[in-house]
Amino acid sequence: MTKTGKNTLVLSILFFGPLLFYLFLLTGTNNFAKLPVVTSNVEDVSDFSNKDSVTLKNNISILCFLGSDLLQHKTNALNLNEKIYKHFYGFKGFQFVVVLPKGSENDAAQLKKELGATYNVDKWHFLFTDTSRVQEMFDSLSTSYSLDENSYSPYAFIIDRELNLRGRNDEEALEDGLMYGYNAESVATVHQEMVDDVKVVMAEYRLALKKNKREI
Repeated sequence: MTKTGKNTLVLSILFFGPLLFYLFLLTGTNNFAKLPVVTSNVEDVSDFSNKDSVTLKNNISILCFLGSDLLQHKTNALNLNEKIYKHFYGFKGFQFVVVLPKGSENDAAQLKKELGATYNVDKWHFLFTDTSRVQEMFDSLSTSYSLDENSYSPYAFIIDRELNLRGRNDEEALEDGLMYGYNAESVATVHQEMVDDVKVVMAEYRLALKKNKREI
Protein backbone atom coordinates (compact mmCIF):
# COMPACT_ATOMS: atom_id res chain seq x y z
CA MET A 1 0.00 0.00 0.00
CA THR A 2 1.34 3.43 -0.95
CA LYS A 3 1.89 6.17 1.58
CA THR A 4 -1.05 8.08 0.09
CA GLY A 5 -3.27 5.03 0.42
CA LYS A 6 -2.30 4.55 4.04
CA ASN A 7 -3.05 8.19 4.81
CA THR A 8 -6.45 7.89 3.14
CA LEU A 9 -7.25 4.75 5.15
CA VAL A 10 -6.25 6.38 8.43
CA LEU A 11 -8.31 9.48 7.68
CA SER A 12 -11.30 7.32 6.72
CA ILE A 13 -11.09 5.41 10.01
CA LEU A 14 -10.76 8.60 12.00
CA PHE A 15 -13.73 10.15 10.20
CA PHE A 16 -16.13 7.23 9.89
CA GLY A 17 -15.16 5.30 13.03
CA PRO A 18 -16.96 7.54 15.55
CA LEU A 19 -19.98 7.81 13.23
CA LEU A 20 -20.30 4.04 12.88
CA PHE A 21 -19.92 3.60 16.64
CA TYR A 22 -22.67 6.17 17.25
CA LEU A 23 -24.97 4.42 14.79
CA PHE A 24 -24.28 1.12 16.55
CA LEU A 25 -25.24 2.61 19.91
CA LEU A 26 -28.32 4.24 18.42
CA THR A 27 -29.45 0.94 16.90
CA GLY A 28 -28.89 -0.82 20.21
CA THR A 29 -30.96 1.79 22.00
CA ASN A 30 -33.86 1.40 19.59
CA ASN A 31 -33.77 -2.37 19.80
CA PHE A 32 -33.21 -2.96 23.48
CA ALA A 33 -33.99 0.16 25.54
CA LYS A 34 -37.41 -0.31 27.09
CA LEU A 35 -38.97 1.81 29.75
CA PRO A 36 -40.10 -0.54 32.53
CA VAL A 37 -43.73 -1.02 33.47
CA VAL A 38 -43.85 -0.14 37.17
CA THR A 39 -47.64 -0.43 37.62
CA SER A 40 -50.22 -2.21 35.47
CA ASN A 41 -53.95 -1.52 35.12
CA VAL A 42 -53.95 2.15 36.09
CA GLU A 43 -57.48 3.46 36.50
CA ASP A 44 -58.84 5.33 33.49
CA VAL A 45 -60.24 8.87 33.64
CA SER A 46 -63.08 8.42 31.18
CA ASP A 47 -65.76 8.84 33.88
CA PHE A 48 -64.23 12.17 34.99
CA SER A 49 -64.81 13.81 31.62
CA ASN A 50 -68.15 15.47 30.94
CA LYS A 51 -67.54 17.65 27.88
CA ASP A 52 -64.69 15.79 26.18
CA SER A 53 -64.36 12.07 25.80
CA VAL A 54 -60.92 12.00 27.42
CA THR A 55 -59.44 8.59 28.11
CA LEU A 56 -56.00 7.21 28.92
CA LYS A 57 -56.71 4.05 26.95
CA ASN A 58 -55.03 3.97 23.53
CA ASN A 59 -53.17 7.21 24.25
CA ILE A 60 -49.73 8.08 25.52
CA SER A 61 -50.50 10.40 28.42
CA ILE A 62 -48.67 12.64 30.86
CA LEU A 63 -50.77 12.51 34.01
CA CYS A 64 -50.56 15.23 36.67
CA PHE A 65 -52.21 16.13 39.97
CA LEU A 66 -51.84 19.88 40.47
CA GLY A 67 -54.25 20.24 43.40
CA SER A 68 -56.95 22.72 44.35
CA ASP A 69 -54.25 25.41 44.72
CA LEU A 70 -52.93 24.72 41.22
CA LEU A 71 -51.94 28.32 40.46
CA GLN A 72 -49.34 28.02 43.21
CA HIS A 73 -47.89 25.11 41.25
CA LYS A 74 -48.28 26.49 37.74
CA THR A 75 -44.50 26.41 37.31
CA ASN A 76 -44.84 22.62 37.10
CA ALA A 77 -47.22 22.93 34.17
CA LEU A 78 -45.06 25.59 32.50
CA ASN A 79 -41.98 23.35 32.83
CA LEU A 80 -43.84 20.41 31.30
CA ASN A 81 -45.33 22.59 28.59
CA GLU A 82 -41.92 23.89 27.53
CA LYS A 83 -39.83 20.73 27.86
CA ILE A 84 -42.32 17.97 26.99
CA TYR A 85 -45.53 19.21 25.40
CA LYS A 86 -44.02 21.42 22.71
CA HIS A 87 -41.86 18.55 21.42
CA PHE A 88 -44.53 15.85 21.31
CA TYR A 89 -47.97 17.42 20.94
CA GLY A 90 -47.85 16.81 17.19
CA PHE A 91 -47.84 13.05 17.73
CA LYS A 92 -51.22 11.41 17.27
CA GLY A 93 -52.52 9.96 20.52
CA PHE A 94 -50.32 12.08 22.80
CA GLN A 95 -51.95 14.15 25.55
CA PHE A 96 -51.62 15.81 28.94
CA VAL A 97 -54.23 14.98 31.57
CA VAL A 98 -54.54 16.93 34.83
CA VAL A 99 -56.89 15.50 37.47
CA LEU A 100 -58.23 18.15 39.84
CA PRO A 101 -60.77 18.49 42.64
CA LYS A 102 -64.06 20.13 41.76
CA GLY A 103 -64.06 23.83 42.50
CA SER A 104 -60.77 24.55 40.71
CA GLU A 105 -62.34 25.05 37.28
CA ASN A 106 -61.69 28.81 37.10
CA ASP A 107 -58.04 28.47 38.09
CA ALA A 108 -57.62 25.69 35.55
CA ALA A 109 -59.07 27.91 32.82
CA GLN A 110 -56.63 30.67 33.77
CA LEU A 111 -53.69 28.26 33.73
CA LYS A 112 -54.68 26.83 30.35
CA LYS A 113 -54.84 30.37 28.98
CA GLU A 114 -51.28 31.01 30.19
CA LEU A 115 -50.07 27.73 28.69
CA GLY A 116 -51.72 28.66 25.40
CA ALA A 117 -49.80 31.92 25.11
CA THR A 118 -47.05 30.11 23.21
CA TYR A 119 -48.47 26.77 22.02
CA ASN A 120 -51.71 25.15 20.87
CA VAL A 121 -52.96 23.54 24.07
CA ASP A 122 -55.80 21.43 22.65
CA LYS A 123 -54.11 18.34 24.09
CA TRP A 124 -54.01 19.70 27.64
CA HIS A 125 -57.07 18.22 29.39
CA PHE A 126 -58.18 19.38 32.85
CA LEU A 127 -60.63 16.97 34.49
CA PHE A 128 -62.59 17.57 37.70
CA THR A 129 -63.97 15.15 40.24
CA ASP A 130 -64.50 14.70 43.97
CA THR A 131 -61.39 14.76 46.14
CA SER A 132 -62.03 11.13 47.10
CA ARG A 133 -61.98 10.12 43.42
CA VAL A 134 -58.77 12.12 42.85
CA GLN A 135 -57.24 10.08 45.67
CA GLU A 136 -58.52 6.81 44.21
CA MET A 137 -57.06 7.70 40.84
CA PHE A 138 -53.72 8.53 42.41
CA ASP A 139 -53.76 5.35 44.49
CA SER A 140 -54.25 3.25 41.36
CA LEU A 141 -50.72 4.26 40.34
CA SER A 142 -49.41 2.27 43.32
CA THR A 143 -46.42 4.52 43.91
CA SER A 144 -44.41 5.38 47.00
CA TYR A 145 -45.63 9.00 46.71
CA SER A 146 -48.63 10.70 48.28
CA LEU A 147 -51.00 13.60 47.63
CA ASP A 148 -51.00 16.53 50.02
CA GLU A 149 -54.13 17.95 51.70
CA ASN A 150 -54.95 19.88 48.50
CA SER A 151 -54.73 16.80 46.27
CA TYR A 152 -51.36 17.95 44.90
CA SER A 153 -48.33 15.95 43.85
CA PRO A 154 -45.18 17.42 42.28
CA TYR A 155 -44.78 14.31 40.13
CA ALA A 156 -45.82 13.86 36.52
CA PHE A 157 -46.45 10.31 35.30
CA ILE A 158 -46.10 8.59 31.93
CA ILE A 159 -49.05 6.31 31.12
CA ASP A 160 -48.87 4.17 28.00
CA ARG A 161 -51.64 3.06 25.66
CA GLU A 162 -52.35 -0.08 27.70
CA LEU A 163 -52.88 1.83 30.97
CA ASN A 164 -49.44 0.96 32.31
CA LEU A 165 -47.41 3.38 34.40
CA ARG A 166 -43.93 3.60 32.94
CA GLY A 167 -40.86 4.58 34.96
CA ARG A 168 -37.29 3.62 35.74
CA ASN A 169 -35.37 0.99 37.64
CA ASP A 170 -33.10 3.38 39.48
CA GLU A 171 -31.70 1.85 42.64
CA GLU A 172 -29.41 4.79 43.30
CA ALA A 173 -32.26 7.30 43.29
CA LEU A 174 -34.94 5.61 45.34
CA GLU A 175 -35.10 3.24 48.26
CA ASP A 176 -37.33 0.71 46.52
CA GLY A 177 -35.33 0.90 43.30
CA LEU A 178 -38.18 2.31 41.21
CA MET A 179 -38.78 5.74 39.77
CA TYR A 180 -42.54 6.08 39.32
CA GLY A 181 -42.78 9.71 38.30
CA TYR A 182 -40.81 12.82 37.45
CA ASN A 183 -40.62 15.82 39.76
CA ALA A 184 -42.04 18.60 37.59
CA GLU A 185 -40.85 21.23 40.06
CA SER A 186 -37.35 20.49 38.78
CA VAL A 187 -36.53 21.68 35.27
CA ALA A 188 -33.43 19.47 35.30
CA THR A 189 -35.46 16.32 36.03
CA VAL A 190 -37.97 17.09 33.30
CA HIS A 191 -35.29 18.01 30.77
CA GLN A 192 -32.68 15.37 31.56
CA GLU A 193 -34.82 12.35 32.44
CA MET A 194 -38.46 12.73 31.44
CA VAL A 195 -37.83 13.94 27.89
CA ASP A 196 -35.67 10.88 27.19
CA ASP A 197 -38.23 8.50 28.68
CA VAL A 198 -41.12 9.94 26.69
CA LYS A 199 -38.98 9.49 23.57
CA VAL A 200 -38.48 5.83 24.46
CA VAL A 201 -42.23 5.20 24.86
CA MET A 202 -42.90 7.00 21.58
CA ALA A 203 -40.22 4.93 19.84
CA GLU A 204 -41.68 1.70 21.23
CA TYR A 205 -45.09 2.63 19.87
CA ARG A 206 -43.76 3.58 16.44
CA LEU A 207 -41.72 0.39 16.18
CA ALA A 208 -44.80 -1.63 17.15
CA LEU A 209 -46.80 0.08 14.40
CA LYS A 210 -44.11 -0.74 11.83
CA LYS A 211 -44.00 -4.36 13.00
CA ASN A 212 -47.78 -4.70 12.76
CA LYS A 213 -47.77 -3.27 9.24
CA ARG A 214 -45.10 -5.77 8.16
CA GLU A 215 -47.10 -8.66 9.61
CA ILE A 216 -50.37 -7.73 7.89
